[in-house]
Amino acid sequence: MVVLRWLEKHFEEAICCIALVVIACAVFAQVLARYVFEIALHWTEETAAIAMVWAVYMGASLCVRERFHIRILVAVQALPTGMGKFVIFMADIAWAFFCVIMLKVSWEYLTVLWQFPSRSPSLRINEFYPQTILVIGYAFMLARLLQTYILWFRDGAEGLPGMLAEDGDAPDEEHLF
Repeated sequence: MVVLRWLEKHFEEAICCIALVVIACAVFAQVLARYVFEIALHWTEETAAIAMVWAVYMGASLCVRERFHIRILVAVQALPTGMGKFVIFMADIAWAFFCVIMLKVSWEYLTVLWQFPSRSPSLRINEFYPQTILVIGYAFMLARLLQTYILWFRDGAEGLPGMLAEDGDAPDEEHLF
């Protein structure tokens, strides 16, 4: 139970940190190999690129969870609470719809990659595996968006969904587990 609670709270950060460490190590290895040993490592660019994509999608999920995605919060918070709720709700409906569409498209893309496997040029790994981040990323974004509303309704639907309360109190730290 403790592990699930930790994962629910820190999963995206852990994946992002791991991906950033992989990027840093790959770039450092390439710089070291080129300038110290005067050789070129063929795998570092591809490794760093894959890790970057994973960091971006997990970071996007983290932003959904923390409600850091792009929107004009000052304008929304300046609206009456009912109108602000409506604007955020409509934006979140559009975001959820986009995630569902991208899940469908990503699933179809992964199906093609599974049926017709191809290997990456440098690492020679099946492209299907690193590309799974598309489905994983959009699924996490959608799940975190739904989680925001579940918690908001559970806590009485006060204020704006997932936002700080008007009195400046931090949102409830307890999550679904």
